[in-house]
Amino acid sequence: MTGIGGVEMGAQAARSRALAVLRVRSRALAVALLPAAAAVILLVGGSTGHLAGGGWDVLRWVVSVLALCVLLAAGGVALVVARSRPAVTPTVTVAEESAPDLYRMVRDLADRLDVPAPSAIALTPDCDSWLEDRTHPAHGPPPAEKHHDDLAGPGGPAHRRSATAPVLVIGSPFLWWMRVGELRAVLAPVVAGTGPSAHPDIAAARRFIRGLDAAVAVASAGRRDPLSRVACAGLGWASRLLLRSCRGHAAEMERGVAAAAAERAQAVDYGLRIVAQEQVGLAYAGWDRLLTRVALPAWRMGRWPSRLDVGVVAALTELSRRDRLAEGFASRLGERPACDLLEEPGVMDEAVSLLAARLFHGGPAETGADWSPVGWEEYPEEVVDRTWRTDAARLHRVLDTLGVRRAAEGAAPGTDGPTLARVLDHLATPDAASTAPLTAGTDAQAAGTETENGPDTPPAAPDAPTDAPQPAYEDPDAPTDAPQPAYEDPDASRLPFGDSDASRPSYGDPGASRPPVDDFDAPQPPYGDSGTPHPPYGDHATPVLTVPAEDDEDDLADTTARGAALAAGLTAQLAREEAEARPAGARAPSSAPGPAAGPDDALWDDRALPLLPLQPPRTGREILTAHITAMVCCAAMDTAGAAPALDWLDGPSLLFDGARTADLAPSVLSLVETGDPGPLRAWMTELGIRPEKPVRLV
Repeated sequence: MTGIGGVEMGAQAARSRALAVLRVRSRALAVALLPAAAAVILLVGGSTGHLAGGGWDVLRWVVSVLALCVLLAAGGVALVVARSRPAVTPTVTVAEESAPDLYRMVRDLADRLDVPAPSAIALTPDCDSWLEDRTHPAHGPPPAEKHHDDLAGPGGPAHRRSATAPVLVIGSPFLWWMRVGELRAVLAPVVAGTGPSAHPDIAAARRFIRGLDAAVAVASAGRRDPLSRVACAGLGWASRLLLRSCRGHAAEMERGVAAAAAERAQAVDYGLRIVAQEQVGLAYAGWDRLLTRVALPAWRMGRWPSRLDVGVVAALTELSRRDRLAEGFASRLGERPACDLLEEPGVMDEAVSLLAARLFHGGPAETGADWSPVGWEEYPEEVVDRTWRTDAARLHRVLDTLGVRRAAEGAAPGTDGPTLARVLDHLATPDAASTAPLTAGTDAQAAGTETENGPDTPPAAPDAPTDAPQPAYEDPDAPTDAPQPAYEDPDASRLPFGDSDASRPSYGDPGASRPPVDDFDAPQPPYGDSGTPHPPYGDHATPVLTVPAEDDEDDLADTTARGAALAAGLTAQLAREEAEARPAGARAPSSAPGPAAGPDDALWDDRALPLLPLQPPRTGREILTAHITAMVCCAAMDTAGAAPALDWLDGPSLLFDGARTADLAPSVLSLVETGDPGPLRAWMTELGIRPEKPVRLV
């Protein structure tokens, strides 16, 4: 009885707030009609002879013109609000024939909750699940298959514009990581929200708020000609005024909807939902780690991992084993995974992986010569090795631009190629260079460079043109047929999860402001409706482009002069390369028919990508550190037999004899910040890396 009473109280509170929102709309309509009513009174009074005279005639004309202008403006605002396309989340639609078991489970869940079943199911590359209304005419026709028996709510048939239930959007990591029972428990409070969504007043209030939001976005787009700018300014002012008037009522309405859904869902799998709470937190952590550490380096190389959801399972398995965060993990493996509810999970995983690359990085809509999929078994060679060698080649191109000598006079033959010693000698300060342990063949190079050019002056340009293409250098002494170890070493010692980048913002942090779906009992905002905490997707979203920072003076204040100059050169070079590649990465989707499962391109506009960049632009110091680290790894692979590898939680890593090496960051930072190559040279000496030997670049 308590649960039923809570449901009724929440629903009644939501309906009362919805009526308050609709009253704001009615008041706005009344204000727009007020000048017209005054004009009618004046005209009728003049025709009957009661309001006669010159003054009344002038007043009639003024009020009539004013009423006409107000009616035209109000009609234009109403038309834009009604016709503007609300923002829609980019998703991959799951057809019923491709997941009959999943649809059957959701409908059975809706029957137990006594609410309408969702009209369709879609997947999103996000760790969350919600309901989304796609009944607006701009979103296309409703699904062909309708289950009218499922759409009849407890209060009778819904309004004609709410005949189609919302779409259930499920985070794809939940399907691959959770068991069937856990997924059912997590979706229970989400599906329960279809009941309040079917009420005519709540549906009308939500449509009004979404229309206002879309109108504000249209007004913000602006136009070039003065008349359009004035019209957009008026539209934006009126829409924002109405939104501010509805804000409080809309928030309370959504809280009532969430409270009613949470109360109704308590009757279904309540105990299992508490157990699944831990798995939701793990999914957030693993998905964030996989995207920022593993997928992002591949996207930057023009490759997109085609099995991201399989990778998140591997990452979460490694996280559970390494930090022992999931008790009873072995027992969960014997239960049926939720991805078995799909007929072809591999096809869905590939479609979601491509959508994630588009949303978080701005990749093209389809595979091409510069945008191809990569499997996890190919990741070490195709992504890690290529990333390091590309960064190393860029580093030496910038050094050529700065006029840094490839080798000092009197250096050993064969040392004029792209060597790590060239980088170390250029960045080392005189005091640090004189005390650092130098390997054979580098003393003359370091001494000649510093003596001729001074501590903070770039060396003279070499005789050969610096813009000539660089040949690929091979080390005849380096082993070429050494076996490559596996990309994951279960026995390697690693840093605890999360210690290496505590300052980086987390994409899927369970403690973020966005409420997680596992807080089942607390009143939450609605799932995917006007008050949803999700960022605005679609053609009205404000794009945020990931570009190198323009001003890194503060960031490079603590570095040496040569380090700051090299960082500025690398930042400029990266900006030029990204600018050249951006048109290909932001092209519109092809009109050719795509695969059976793919993003719903008709529902959202992808002219400005990425919509949701994972990380802020890298600073000059971070770019310089990454390039020096890449050069060190290339020297280790070519001169000491190291191998590239993939760590599921930390991304690209370097293996020596099958074991992961220690963290390079402190040694590289010592070189960048103070110009002291001593710690890095000691690390290389211990592992047998020869910095004076040329490395192979791409």
